[in-house]
Amino acid sequence: MRLLLDTHILLAVIENRVAEFGSRVQSLLQNENAEFVVSVASLWEIAIKWRLGKLELAINLEMLPELLEAMGIEVISINARHALVAVEPEPHTRDPFDRLLLAQCKIEALRLVTIDRALLDHPSAARKA
Repeated sequence: MRLLLDTHILLAVIENRVAEFGSRVQSLLQNENAEFVVSVASLWEIAIKWRLGKLELAINLEMLPELLEAMGIEVISINARHALVAVEPEPHTRDPFDRLLLAQCKIEALRLVTIDRALLDHPSAARKA
């Protein structure tokens, strides 16, 4: 199973705070058969929030790619197919980052690990490990 980490989940993994999430998310993150993926969109969202002073990081922002590689987390780029695909059903969010993550799930056969209430009921959301 290939799992795309939503931005807030990624931040918790980096900062070793996954215990704050419920058992569903914890079991997904502890699944030894899972491959973990992060979107460049999440890195972009983190960089924007950090530069605006809305986010503090435990590590240097520019070290994120190396840290993810060391953790065995694949980083996927954004391509034209991701930008253009229609996500069905229509998600209950207007957030462009969330919509892009759902598009990547559709194109790349991923499941999104999230606690975002606007995304939890979407068919692309991961439900069980």
